[in-house]
Amino acid sequence: YQRRVHGIEEVGSMNIFFVINNVLTTPVLNGSILAGVTRDSVLTLGRQWGLKVEERRISLDEILESYDKGTLTEIFGTGTAAVISPVKELRYGDRVIKLSDKPGPVAQRFYNDLQAIQFGLSPDTNGWIHPVC
Repeated sequence: YQRRVHGIEEVGSMNIFFVINNVLTTPVLNGSILAGVTRDSVLTLGRQWGLKVEERRISLDEILESYDKGTLTEIFGTGTAAVISPVKELRYGDRVIKLSDKPGPVAQRFYNDLQAIQFGLSPDTNGWIHPVC
């Protein structure tokens, strides 16, 4: 029950993102959330694409309500190894939120663009790639 009161912070060992009402939403850094490189890259790209992006406290109650209203369309985690990983199911007590087992359009775009930059298929306009000798 404390998680309902204090808010969602991460998914496993990854940073978590939600798409609610077409807004890319992630928990604000508060000292207990890893300031991940991939998290930062997703926030940067999202803003560059013109997405509305929010970093704020997210309660479990908000997620459950958004799901019930049909305004929660995607949940995904970000991390160095996984890059972008969709969350297809979220459980709390007897409540089960089921989403697609495939990445949603926002998560898929982040994955495609990050991989393209990483492998030199798209230009790195943010100075993220550094040659290693």
